[in-house]
Amino acid sequence: MLSNKFESITNEEVVAPIATLVPITEEKPVILERFSEKETQKVRRKLDLFLQRINKRHDFHGALLVAKNGKILYSNQVGYKDFNKKELLNEQSVFQLASVSKQFTAAAIMILYEKNQIKLTDTVTTYFPNFPYKDVTIKNLLNHTAGLPKYFWIAEHKWKHQKAPTNSEMMALLESSKVQRFYRPGCNFDYSNTGYFVLASIVEKVSGASFGAFVKQHIFDPLKMNDSYVYSFENDSIRTNQLDGYRLYKGWRHLKINSTINDAIVGDKNVYSTSKDLLKWTVGLNNEKLLSKESLALMYAKGKTVYGKEVPYGFGFRVITDKQNTIYHHGKWNGFRTGLTQYPEEDLVVIVLEHTSYNGIASLNKKVKKIVDKNFSI
Repeated sequence: MLSNKFESITNEEVVAPIATLVPITEEKPVILERFSEKETQKVRRKLDLFLQRINKRHDFHGALLVAKNGKILYSNQVGYKDFNKKELLNEQSVFQLASVSKQFTAAAIMILYEKNQIKLTDTVTTYFPNFPYKDVTIKNLLNHTAGLPKYFWIAEHKWKHQKAPTNSEMMALLESSKVQRFYRPGCNFDYSNTGYFVLASIVEKVSGASFGAFVKQHIFDPLKMNDSYVYSFENDSIRTNQLDGYRLYKGWRHLKINSTINDAIVGDKNVYSTSKDLLKWTVGLNNEKLLSKESLALMYAKGKTVYGKEVPYGFGFRVITDKQNTIYHHGKWNGFRTGLTQYPEEDLVVIVLEHTSYNGIASLNKKVKKIVDKNFSI
């Protein structure tokens, strides 16, 4: 088990929410606290030097936040937000989260679950009768055991229009294209962006609101995540402080990465946020400001195939239980590289956001944790 806090429920088949759960609608903002400068002087110096080093040696342009016991231990940025204007990143710079977005999609589903509006055993055809892949449950989608084809490929080969498809248009394209699925639902684990865009589409169908509006009302606004939003290419306006993704060209020049035919789809990606908002999210989620302890335990528990084999994924989170218990997710999309990692037994959170195609997020995370372990104690 990950920790005593989340031991009450495992990710077994759940048909209906616990009867005592009540939908949470009032705002419950998370107020971020910091350790004092005196307490963190040594570890801040080490992490500052580390950020400067990876900026120069490995072209890291991003933000790093470390929190212990829900309090900010370290928060800083290094590098540029705009390479042409030579403008530096700051606390207000907003990053595309890439696949770290999936935990918000999973939470949106669990909010509907606690409202008794869906069951985890419902099939996609309950909400989309013409969906061509039968017997796929919401739980299959959450755990990546649905076996659905890759929507990236379908959009790139089957979409015939200039404008990038939205979720509803992609759902219709799945119905008409009838591309073969990989395996029967529940038989295997295969990480799937398709599954999470379908989940976001179910949120829209059940709630009657856009995915972005639902997440804003039920997650961002209650936690006062004021710099977070869902962005769909060609459908939404670019916001102030919204970053572009870049790649390094010929070892010295940074080229902006253009949006693609897959960039209007939301649910698998396309949540934008800051490191501090992500800490509000993590603290708020763990302190039951959005969901019950029982629902959170489901999200943080490993899934299983129909054959009883564990899969290393809960609902929107990757889960490691051997050696050191870890709940995490990394993201990679259009130059953005992201990571949100929790070490529950140490109550430690490491958040990394970057936008110039940096490829060492996992290694960076381990080095940051090592620095913290050696240079900070309370």
